Amino acid sequence: MANGQAKNANPLTTRQQVADQLTLLLRALDAQFDAGATGITLGDTCAHYGPEIARMEGLSRALWGVFPLLAGGDTLPEAEKYLSAIRAGTDPQHPGYWGNTGPYDQRLVEMAAYGYGLALLDGRLTRHFSARELDNLFTWLSQIDDAQMPDSNWNYFAILVQLGFKRAGLPWKREAIERRFAMMEAYYLGDGWYSDGPGRPKDYYISMAFHFYGLLYATLMADDDPERAATLRSRASLFAADFIYFSATDGASIPFGRSLTYRFAMVAFWSAAAFAGLEGFSPGVVKGIVLRHLRWWFDKPILDRDGILTLGYACPNLVMCEDYNSPGSPYWALKTFLILALPESHSFWQAEEQPLPALPRTRAIKAADQLLVHSEASRHAWLLTSGQLELNNYVNTEAKYTKFAYSSVFGFTLERGRYGIKHAACDSMLLLSEHDGYYRGRRGCDSVQTTDTHILSHWSPWHDVHVSTWLIPCGDWHVRVHRIDSARALDSVEGGFAAIHQPGVTEVDERPGATLITSAIGSSCIVDLADPTPRAAGHVVTPPNSSIMFAECAVIPHLRVDLKPGVHWLCCAVAAGVTAPILPSAAPRLTRSADALCVSLDGRETTISL
Repeated sequence: MANGQAKNANPLTTRQQVADQLTLLLRALDAQFDAGATGITLGDTCAHYGPEIARMEGLSRALWGVFPLLAGGDTLPEAEKYLSAIRAGTDPQHPGYWGNTGPYDQRLVEMAAYGYGLALLDGRLTRHFSARELDNLFTWLSQIDDAQMPDSNWNYFAILVQLGFKRAGLPWKREAIERRFAMMEAYYLGDGWYSDGPGRPKDYYISMAFHFYGLLYATLMADDDPERAATLRSRASLFAADFIYFSATDGASIPFGRSLTYRFAMVAFWSAAAFAGLEGFSPGVVKGIVLRHLRWWFDKPILDRDGILTLGYACPNLVMCEDYNSPGSPYWALKTFLILALPESHSFWQAEEQPLPALPRTRAIKAADQLLVHSEASRHAWLLTSGQLELNNYVNTEAKYTKFAYSSVFGFTLERGRYGIKHAACDSMLLLSEHDGYYRGRRGCDSVQTTDTHILSHWSPWHDVHVSTWLIPCGDWHVRVHRIDSARALDSVEGGFAAIHQPGVTEVDERPGATLITSAIGSSCIVDLADPTPRAAGHVVTPPNSSIMFAECAVIPHLRVDLKPGVHWLCCAVAAGVTAPILPSAAPRLTRSADALCVSLDGRETTISL
């Protein structure tokens, strides 16, 4: 167990145990929640919207757990405290008033929680408000109707508010719902996938936002908007067939993209699928995905000594945080507790928990330009990807979106400085420099082609350096082939997956053209496939807090070679394993001709036309 955290005593197998776990989280929040306050102070770090809104955010995100708990018939002694905060926060005459919103305002994001509560609890929530208090709440939330917001999943926040109004018997505007859905229809890519706005990534916002909110709407508006509800359910079913590949048998998910500090919000989609009774996977399979995921997280050091969710991923780590992550931001993870809105008698809770179903080894998700792979009987889930880039250039965008591969076990590392390979986060990347210690890797792609067998991307780290990269899954391995056409003399470094570095435990085996690292979390291997002269093999140890998976230093196997101006081909095989070490001698073989690449392993061949 990383960092010595004691194993979570709650087995998280029954509804009561899941409710108990949520109650523990809320109890820790309550200790920081001053009576009469309209927000919760959880720390001294800052987001771009400042501490006052951050306190309001901290309170609002807790409600993603409070409301389903109450909707499921549970009691929560602290509920009145939250209700009092809502009454005061929406009262313009109260000193704790949350204020009037402006364009792109963070408070618009948090309004979704109140629409969610009104929708789940309908009259059971509004009866706690006087006529004046209810009018205040309605007026404050109505600011979102015509608010200027990012062209993204934010449009769903306005829909949730209108859904809440309707369900609670308040005046609502169907045209506002229609307008927002029309805007988001432009993001739909087909096969159940959206982008998070025009030209933006396909990451966990598709699961924890678009489909989570969509299934909520489809369930609660099934009678009033049946055609749209059917469309949303159909798209969610298509998405589920892909999204199950992001889960490994131990409950871990593949970390990819921004906002990873929301942690177990990763599987909120499956909670929404249970809530909606979505067909495709049995209740027992869905139950297993959600509960194993929660167990995985609560065995990680994600809580501070007061029981508060920290900023970070599998351990506290401010290096990975976005500009919009305040101390209360991680509590969007509570979306996953939508399953508590379901009573004990529901089929989800009555079903016997089932393991992850047997899945074909590889799944091509062409809409997201990803190849998902399950190795070692799904103990290790990983993906190959190209072509995704967050145009807002959030912190560590390259590390979160543009590496070649992402792993449920090995995660990825973050850049810790601009100079030197030690800080450059070379895992699952090809980095190039002009022999000056400043490295560039793949950022944006000029073009991408995704097929069932490989992904081809074209990218240009300088205006006169052009790279074509083929990513080819092959058993437990993947093969990378790069064609580099450079007008510059360059130093190149290519890294495999990052393992944990523990002196006396981690072993590094360097041999001509290959490095194998064996660590407490598994083995990581990179093998050059050049013939006859391979690249120089080595490894680099990164600073602590580089990895999103562990606080210790990471160790990355890599290959290096200097490149003169001209055309070069670099080829390697990369693998990581969680059971027996993956040996360099087991690497695939690559044959390159003038018009094709042929990859072979264990008698199976993949041929790719050039």
